[in-house]
Amino acid sequence: MEQIVTITEEAALQIKDMMKHNEEEGAFLRVAVKGGGCSGLSYGMGFAHEVEEGDSELEQHGIRILVDKDSIPILKGTVINYKQSMMGGGFTIDNPNAIASCGCGSSFKTATNAGTPEDC
Repeated sequence: MEQIVTITEEAALQIKDMMKHNEEEGAFLRVAVKGGGCSGLSYGMGFAHEVEEGDSELEQHGIRILVDKDSIPILKGTVINYKQSMMGGGFTIDNPNAIASCGCGSSFKTATNAGTPEDC
């Protein structure tokens, strides 16, 4: 079965650091898609403390991940990485379902879901 979301080891280390810094050890990492952004859909990541109805629960690199049922088909096969550069670091999201994205890199659309585009 194809993974819904894959978190690289680099991203997992960064997420664990963020959990420790924010006193969120033991929390879930919720990965979601919501309407908005200039291409129609945008990614969301945050900490959650409860599994909601319809959530899929995964575990990678010791991180418990939640994905809501509406986000699953949009995120299937997505890889979340963390890259460090001279300008600092940040998460990168490689979604094979995205057919268009905008310059900000956090907004996209898929062949089956255009979302609700907004101005950048």
